[in-house]
Amino acid sequence: MLEADNLECVRGDRTLFSNLSFALNSGELLRVAGTNGSGKTSLLRILCGLLSPEHGEVRWRGGKIHSLREEYWREIVYLGHSNAVKDELTAAENLVVACTLAGLKVGRDQAMAALHCFGLADCAELPAKVLSQGQRRRVSLARLILSEELPLWILDEPFTSLDAAAVDYMQTLIAEHVARGAAIVLTTHQEAQIASVAMITIDLNSRMI
Repeated sequence: MLEADNLECVRGDRTLFSNLSFALNSGELLRVAGTNGSGKTSLLRILCGLLSPEHGEVRWRGGKIHSLREEYWREIVYLGHSNAVKDELTAAENLVVACTLAGLKVGRDQAMAALHCFGLADCAELPAKVLSQGQRRRVSLARLILSEELPLWILDEPFTSLDAAAVDYMQTLIAEHVARGAAIVLTTHQEAQIASVAMITIDLNSRMI
């Protein structure tokens, strides 16, 4: 489904990684490991088409993503390290707006149900500015429940700021999505305990120049 061919990433005057190739099939999870500054977020942005590699290319279903553009973006969900939650909107409004901008038709009832799954039913009508970092992260992650039909999730540190119960739920959500035949790319400093998932790991520390 997703192929990276001989990727090289340069930021400023520093090469973060080079000669990076992989193929990710349906029903597989790719975990990108590495220390801070090794290029994990840059790699995810390249895979999304938000950042151009110095060399190499990314292909989706055999086609180059820079040629597919909108067609590719309609099939993926990217959640960055930043929660991208607007302070002046409620949790429910944030979720509806985020899904709408991603091209997903989501109503208030669907948003409320997704927030309930993440334990945010009591916070759904509160402005995001009063929510904790963990709650704001869960608002962002609730998009995944509404993106079950999308075949590729790209997640930057999805377990950050989550308590143990939320981490367990996220791991279950990821396992279920992979079991449906989707593909997932994620970065995490934690050892992911995701049951019954075919996991590939790439350590960017070994790619640093």
